[in-house]
Amino acid sequence: MPTTAPEHFTPVPLNKAYRLLNHGPTVLVSAAHAGEHNVMAAAWACALDFSPPKVTVVIDKATRTRELVEGSGTFALQLPTLAMAAMTVAIGTDSAKTHPDKLQQHGVELFHAPDHAHTPLVQGCAAWLVCRVIPEPHNQQTYDLFIGEVVAAWADERVFRNGHWEFDTAPD
Repeated sequence: MPTTAPEHFTPVPLNKAYRLLNHGPTVLVSAAHAGEHNVMAAAWACALDFSPPKVTVVIDKATRTRELVEGSGTFALQLPTLAMAAMTVAIGTDSAKTHPDKLQQHGVELFHAPDHAHTPLVQGCAAWLVCRVIPEPHNQQTYDLFIGEVVAAWADERVFRNGHWEFDTAPD
């Protein structure tokens, strides 16, 4: 079950939210619907627009996360840290359809951000973006492509300050 937000969880102005994804990382996609939470890894995610801020992410039809996104109309994109690499691979490999306890099995800890209790976020990430699905049925069905309006964004203030990544001064 989700816990409290991490210590270095700092709001990011929405006009700077695109910078959280602009360097092309693999992201974690989380969603919840009808009391169920799930997280998956996705390599195809990018910033799409500035105002309002929008992102895209490819979520395969076969995934449980997609079912939760379609059911809830929301999702979160998160930037995992190096320390989370093995966990990211594991939850990107194991499907919740065949491994319903995959989050617990791989030590995934979830929390809820203030005013966004409907979308679970993953502890330990460097950045978090909560998104509202902008329905585009053709893109979703044909290309598995989801467009989301970023409605809230946060970053770990130790690595993202003043609207920029500060990897050189990041803690281990």
